[in-house]
Amino acid sequence: MPSRKQLVVSALQLPTLGMNATRLEFYLKQAKQRDADVMLLGEYVLNHFFKEFATMVPNMVKEQSRKHIELLKNLAKKYDIVFVAPIIITKKDGYHKTIAKITPKSASYYEQQILLSYAHWNEKKFFANKVAPLKDPMTFNIKGFKVMVMAGFELHFDPFWQRVTEKKIDLVLLPTASTFGSHNRWREIIKTKAFLHGCYVLRANRLGEYSNDEVKWKFYGDTMLVSPEGEVEMMLEDKESMLIEVLDKAEVLEHRKAWGFEKELKQREELL
Repeated sequence: MPSRKQLVVSALQLPTLGMNATRLEFYLKQAKQRDADVMLLGEYVLNHFFKEFATMVPNMVKEQSRKHIELLKNLAKKYDIVFVAPIIITKKDGYHKTIAKITPKSASYYEQQILLSYAHWNEKKFFANKVAPLKDPMTFNIKGFKVMVMAGFELHFDPFWQRVTEKKIDLVLLPTASTFGSHNRWREIIKTKAFLHGCYVLRANRLGEYSNDEVKWKFYGDTMLVSPEGEVEMMLEDKESMLIEVLDKAEVLEHRKAWGFEKELKQREELL
């Protein structure tokens, strides 16, 4: 009988790390004791929240990112783990909002394709990420699991989820920086998407506060793992902590077989 395909995932719920590496290694040691294969960090954990950049020298942002990338490369080798972590890359045309995937042997980057563009939170204007036709998000295989990396705001757009179905993705990694008491909306969207697309969703949301024009931005945590059945298997509350869970590929396959959403679509595609 073939052995079950399992993947151990971890997600860190932290405020901005600044240049403090010791906290990261503290959690990594615990994760490795439980054989974690992947570690996900939230948005604006390796870097400060983008609204704080106005008071920072550009070189400081660049140096912060450089040091953290170097650190993650070293830690990935030391602990034989894959990091998925949002990071700000500085280029000639400005700051680029990206997500890094750092393994013991390589580093690759996904540039966020759709950014928030609201008056109070305008990443689209602040960052130099180009507006272009949508491309496939970052995907990779690990221990028999197909994994897709999706930036938090991109969760709201169906083309990304169509790729989840087309590519038979087993796990979506979703780093976020959610605030303003949006707990319930995020929980319900994530649970619904996991169920409809038959995949696990691991969301890492940051902690911390930012005050602006007498408005307090409170990043509330709620880091969670949701199963293909749309059930929250584990959730962190609003304190600094780490989630570690074992994923079972059989749960993904059983869900797809039982509900047959994909099969119904495929039958109709064949008639075209």
